[in-house]
Formats: sequence, structure tokens, C-alpha cells
Amino acid sequence: MAGDGAIGIHDLSFATTEFVLPHTALAAHNGTEIGKYHHGIGQRSMSVAAADEDIVTLGAAAAEPLTVRHGTDRIRTVVFATESSIDQAKSAGVYVHSLLGLPSAARVVELKQACYGATAAVQFAIGLVHRDPGQQVLVIASDVSKYELDSPGEATQGAAAVALLVGTDPALVRTDGPSGLFTADVMDFWRPNYRDAALVDGQESIAAYLQAVEGTWKDYTEQGGHPLHEFSAFCYHQPFTRMAHKAHRHLLNTCGQDTDEAEINRAVGRTTAYNAVIGNSYTASVYLGLAALLDQADDLSGRSVGFLSYGSGSVAEFFAGRVVPGYREHLRTEAHRAAVDRRRTLDYAAYRELHEWSFPTDGSNHPTPAQTTGSFRFAGLRGHKRVYERR
Repeated sequence: MAGDGAIGIHDLSFATTEFVLPHTALAAHNGTEIGKYHHGIGQRSMSVAAADEDIVTLGAAAAEPLTVRHGTDRIRTVVFATESSIDQAKSAGVYVHSLLGLPSAARVVELKQACYGATAAVQFAIGLVHRDPGQQVLVIASDVSKYELDSPGEATQGAAAVALLVGTDPALVRTDGPSGLFTADVMDFWRPNYRDAALVDGQESIAAYLQAVEGTWKDYTEQGGHPLHEFSAFCYHQPFTRMAHKAHRHLLNTCGQDTDEAEINRAVGRTTAYNAVIGNSYTASVYLGLAALLDQADDLSGRSVGFLSYGSGSVAEFFAGRVVPGYREHLRTEAHRAAVDRRRTLDYAAYRELHEWSFPTDGSNHPTPAQTTGSFRFAGLRGHKRVYERR
């Protein structure tokens, strides 16, 4: 496919945190039957950030393998998508730009629209590359999801970053055809500036998500998209793993198709492996699903994959990608599995301490405890300024 003008995802890498809390520990604390977690929402554990980890350190760790493999000369734009931003003015991507030593001749911006932001970043990246095929765009989706202790959302927490290199002649997935779009003003999930933890109306959020599935698919077909039967798999946003199953069942119902459980598992089952043990990674979620699919599936060369990106509030998009022949030679399967396996297990008391840990806001110097063994760490605050360092 080289030289045919295709644009898409040339490389993909993800990172997650230093720590992990098994859902067995959470269930033991709150007396919940473990089946509610393992089967009801499809979660087995959740990544927990160390005191010296945040969206910047995770984003840099995810992106560094891309810059090592491909260099930085063609990267003229970095788009950082997050809904757990660390500053109201400065893009988290600027810190990553510095940590990775990217060229000064580059633009860096941050995008926000709940969990949809990374797909907006990918679409913007495609437009930039179409205008200048010689450049590549580094898209970073990085989030630490956080809910109040003992709340219904606590079991869905997680943290991860996915980095995507978007360019011409992609080695992994080429974007294919139109997008289906949907926006509705819904208060299903939000986090006011004065809160560290998000607020969520669980039932409203599920209903809004399913409404968006229907709305994006309707627009996608009206724009001339592929028929349902042409897709080999579907990557959905996964606030919890079973939501992907709910979403695909709703799409099949919308299209008047059989909702046989085996068919649903065939379409989405291989996309959920990382989410089940990492938890909700917000903007990174749908692309963590893509990583799981590519790392696990039988040969998908030439096959179409559907992407449904949903962000509460709400904005959603459905688009298609076609897997590039030879993609397996470019995967990072071993590194991805190592990122999951290297996490150190917390007991509930240690997790609770990290959950409640926060900085004073007095502008003094506040170093962070040295906990992460990753390549980058958040060293602390000095005069209201965040300080990062490479380990």
C-alpha cells in the first residue's frame, strides 16, 4: 500500500502505572460479591498511579518508544488529549515535548472533550498530514480516572496513556471512509474545576452512550460508510469492559441483526483484554482496545475495524480503519504485556492512601515520594511550578 496516499496510524505504544489494585482486594473491603466486578462489569484489576506519576509521565513513557524507533525530525505537531488535565493554561504535551527532546519547530496543544478527545486529535492529525504529507503528528491520549472512595464508580478506575504516530503510508491501520458524528448536551459525567474526582450519573451515562452509538451509526451510513457485515471487529470506548458488549449489542439491534452472544464476543472480545486489567483510561480507552485487538487477534491484514469513540457530555464519532498487511512486524506486543505485568500489587490500605494523597496549594516546595520505577517521574512542585525529570 506504500505510496498510495493512505493516512493512518503508523505506530502505537501504551504505558500504564507503577501499581495495581486487584478487584478481589476492593471486594474484600466493601463486601461486594466478586462476580459483580469480574462478570458484571468485566473488571479484574485497576492501575493506580504512584505519587510521582501523572498524565505527563505516562504520556512520555508511551510516546518514547515511537520517537526511538522513528526519530523526531518529521514530528511537527503534538496533540495531547486528556480529561484529567494538570493545568488550566499550559498543555501537558509541552512537558512531554521537553522530556522527549522534540524539535522546537513544532506546535503542541491539548484537547478536551471527555473520553472523545483522542479521536478528535486523530482526526485533526489526519487533516494536518493531508495538507503536508511529509510531516507526522504525535497523538498522546493520557488519563488517570478517579472517583470518590466507596462510590459506585470506584471499581471502574484506571490509568494509562496511548501514543499514536499518524502519517502517510501507515504500517498499522489506514483510516478508511467517512465519519459518523453525534453531539448531545447531556449531564451524564462531569468534573467541575474545584473537584479532583469526577461526578457521574451511571444510568444516564449508559443511556447517553447507547444513544450516541445509534446516532453515530445513522450519520455514518448517511455519509456512505461501509455496511455492518464488512467489519471484522469493533473497538469501543470502554468505561468498563462489559460496556463494549452492551454497545455492540445495541448497534446490532439498531441494524436489525441477531444479538447472539457468540457474535458479540467475536466482534469485541479481543479488544477488552487490556481494559479488564487496567481499568478506565478515558481518552486512551478506545485505542487501548485497538492495541489489545492487534496484539491478540489472528491475522487481520486487509480487514476493516470499526471505532466508536464516546465522550460524556456528549460527543461521539464512528469511523473505520483497514488493517495494513504486514502490520504484525511493527507491533509491540511483548512490551505491552510487560507494561501490565510489571505493576506492583497494592493492598487496599496502600491504595486508599495514594487515592487521598494531594499537594498543598501554598506555593512552597513540595517534592513527591520516589515510587515509580519508570523512565519519567513527577518530582514535585516548586513555587507552583510542576517539575519533571527523567530517571
